[in-house]
Amino acid sequence: MAKVAKIKEPTTSAKASVTKPINTILITQPRPESEKSPYFELEKKYHVKLDFCPFIIVEGLPSKDFRKQRVEIKEHGAIIFNSRNAIDHFFRICEELKMKVSPEMKYFCITEAISLYLQKFIIYRKRKIFYGEDGTVNSMLEVIAKHKTKERYLVPVNDICRNEILECLQKNSLDYSEVVLYKTVCADVKELLEKKHDMIVFFTPGGVKSLFENMPSFNQNGTLIGAFGPITTKAVEDAGLNLQLKAPLPNAPSMVAALDIFLANYQKKK
Repeated sequence: MAKVAKIKEPTTSAKASVTKPINTILITQPRPESEKSPYFELEKKYHVKLDFCPFIIVEGLPSKDFRKQRVEIKEHGAIIFNSRNAIDHFFRICEELKMKVSPEMKYFCITEAISLYLQKFIIYRKRKIFYGEDGTVNSMLEVIAKHKTKERYLVPVNDICRNEILECLQKNSLDYSEVVLYKTVCADVKELLEKKHDMIVFFTPGGVKSLFENMPSFNQNGTLIGAFGPITTKAVEDAGLNLQLKAPLPNAPSMVAALDIFLANYQKKK
């Protein structure tokens, strides 16, 4: 039997949520463009309604503002990615500056899913791409240690996220440069939040921040919470929310796959 995420039961409201049916799930990302998206298969399979709405708006930093940071990409032999946004805006900046990335550049990604996203920009099989086994910063650092590289690392971040990757690099005395490539703005989702979904799924720390900016008095009150990635998970827990689904899972590298397992297990408990 597949291993599934356990539902925490620290409060009365969380216990009550185990028997409460899941009818609506709010996915804090844009609606998939293809009607063949596996998200829509979940709707049919479990008879749930999925609402899609990005909680943040990502805006690329203009190249002139990038230059003000005085970071030379060519002086770095490795780059660390913790999100698809970081990948998008790294290659955007390179294109705007007409800068060709060296084929010897090493790419370290926090999850396999993020590493596979690099295929959009580079020939995957011809590049040095590495990722941690369990989606944590520690597992990625283990990979870095195995390769015993003495490269200088470039770490793209956004304007509000100074994450644990930077802290770990400092603790391990690794040479790195932090560079802001994009900024996040909280979207206006007040009207949507008033609908009271049975479950909300987050993908970025900015999404969690947006929740409380739109609804400062938000009370979880039995609402199930899912989070993708260790950094988002930490943001959810730091916000004092009770987290029911952490993804990725060993047998579910995507949020869709993790939700599939979660919903199957949840419905068995009804």
